[in-house]
Amino acid sequence: MLPSLSLIKLILVSLTAHIALAGARITTSLYALSLHASALTVGILIALFSLFPMLLAVPMGRIIDRIGIVRPVVLGAAAMTLGCMLPGLISGLPVLYLATLLIGTGFMVIQVAAQHTVGAMSSNETRSTNFSWLALGFSISGFCGPVVAGLVIDHVSFRISFMVFCLFALGAFGIGLFGRLGRIHTPIPVTTDDRHVGSILDLLREPEMRRIYLIGTLLSSAWDLFTFVLPIHGTHSGFSASTIGLILGCFSVATFVVRLAMPWIARHRSEWQVLTFALALAAVCYALFPFTYQPLSMMIVAAILGLAVGASQPNMLALLHHASPPGRAAEAVGIRVMIGNACQVALPLAFGGAGAALGLTVVFWSMSAMIGAGVPLAWRKCQSR
Repeated sequence: MLPSLSLIKLILVSLTAHIALAGARITTSLYALSLHASALTVGILIALFSLFPMLLAVPMGRIIDRIGIVRPVVLGAAAMTLGCMLPGLISGLPVLYLATLLIGTGFMVIQVAAQHTVGAMSSNETRSTNFSWLALGFSISGFCGPVVAGLVIDHVSFRISFMVFCLFALGAFGIGLFGRLGRIHTPIPVTTDDRHVGSILDLLREPEMRRIYLIGTLLSSAWDLFTFVLPIHGTHSGFSASTIGLILGCFSVATFVVRLAMPWIARHRSEWQVLTFALALAAVCYALFPFTYQPLSMMIVAAILGLAVGASQPNMLALLHHASPPGRAAEAVGIRVMIGNACQVALPLAFGGAGAALGLTVVFWSMSAMIGAGVPLAWRKCQSR
């Protein structure tokens, strides 16, 4: 089933924003390394992409539940545009701290808005398929961002790379402003008087919600830590920016392929079966990374990791919308984004410090152990269905 026009609009605004985010992340890492920043400094910069999203995702979800998505998307894209523009105009390490905050926060707003709206506009029968289409868009952007960044950095400059991604963020701004997103048919936003009002803890008290959030956090952390640690690993191995971008591109191509196959996979395997396999495969990939010294071997392991984590997001979002209480779907998505961003703040700092002190092998194997710890929990859910 082909996506509707409304879904295409949501995919396009997410895709352009994510290209800006993915490209800015790799450009920030490589630019900081070119200025002789340590692994810990790079970890701090990457963590700042997620600091405000961690703090603001749940309030933003509640706002979107009340007012819809148009104004949040426009403001989020404007913040991303400014964040990408600043390093393009002002050189040096200090400006990156402000830029990362703006870019990460702006993308969080667009992410929560798009994921909530796709879930709200879908029926139970079409929700997994629609999330797969949205995830395909993220796979395309996840490929384009790092590859474009690597090529522009190698052949032009870091500053021009930031300006290129400023144009993509500006594209998201244009779609939000002129794309008539407000006309997308979703249930009428509920008011405070006719919705179940509760705290975050009310959602987290539900065992099913806790399980979904935990497994989702492990898999999203596997994705995010890879994009943080690979530029450091590749730079230490002597790879060029283009080669590092190509490795990240192989990862994203794999996520695209598995998401393209997701409608077929969904007919033969349940969400929890897919997530159990994804956890196990991701743990194996992280265990293998310390043994990859050549671009080809790194591309192969990166592609396998992409297959694992790429299969997870559509299934996680479908499970989350099935389990969330009425009138709190965007808030539930916001909690997922908050938890994920909390890990994106903590993990680069922790693993950046560990990488600087103990080496990247410890980082890879620690992540493998952490992901592997989630396999029994997901497997028990498979057995109970």
